[in-house]
Amino acid sequence: MAELTQYGELIPKGGGDPIPLLKKNLMIGRRESCDVVLRFGNISAHHCEMTLESGYWFVKDLNSRNGTRVNGYRVTKRRLDPRDVLSVAKFEYEINYVPADLGAVGPPPDGGDLEDILGSSLMDSAGLNRKERQSVDGRIGRNQPAPSPEVVSPESEAASDSESEESSDEEETPAED
Repeated sequence: MAELTQYGELIPKGGGDPIPLLKKNLMIGRRESCDVVLRFGNISAHHCEMTLESGYWFVKDLNSRNGTRVNGYRVTKRRLDPRDVLSVAKFEYEINYVPADLGAVGPPPDGGDLEDILGSSLMDSAGLNRKERQSVDGRIGRNQPAPSPEVVSPESEAASDSESEESSDEEETPAED
């Protein structure tokens, strides 16, 4: 009989038997046709898919109702590094594998959507960057209309300098959480 190749394993965090990763593409879900069957009501029929790419495991959520998480972050596609915690709905598994044994060479490939999100501010990711929005609608500061140009006299110039110092102090105040 041919020897089965194991590409790693999923170790249940709450205890239980490890799940061997015997194929390079694995479907995880509630259906019997899945490679890894999890018979729980909160697991989708086809919950997520794991693929081995360049020596690293990746997980892709398949629009599941209760989500797929890696180290607590909900993901659509993400690289699974050794010892990462994969959560399928509320069930947690630690992935155990050695990338070098699976053909990995050099730096790991792009990790997926978490690094894309963390690479820019959440406001930018959501399209809510205030500076860009203000430049489009002509507003400055704290949603105040842009001032209209005025004729400057020496008395009003001194007054406007003190006002601009006060407004710049307000803008530097950190936002409350």
